[in-house]
Amino acid sequence: MSLYVFILLIAIVAFLLVMIIMVQNPKGGGLDANFGGGGGNMFGGVQQTTDFLDKATWYLFALLVVLILLSNSVIISSTKPQASPVKEAIENHIPAQGEDEKPMPNPILPGNEDNK
Repeated sequence: MSLYVFILLIAIVAFLLVMIIMVQNPKGGGLDANFGGGGGNMFGGVQQTTDFLDKATWYLFALLVVLILLSNSVIISSTKPQASPVKEAIENHIPAQGEDEKPMPNPILPGNEDNK
């Protein structure tokens, strides 16, 4: 899959996750309070709605993490290592502009009379 498909899927899942989290109440009210809840189980609808929102939050979170990890592998596999001109010059010993290909003479070190 293309990287753009992953970006689109991640954006959609993140949006849905935000919407589901916004519907919930952090103190347990959430949609329960909108349906006259407060602990009463009205034909099982309110409790099922709360359970659905909790499960949907966890499933969307897991899906978001999986999509992010998969998109990372797509990024790594799609990018090819670019050859560095400096590394290539070092490996192949390409002389710089104006540089002779003659080997450099041994340096004259102090105290070493043999290099004269």
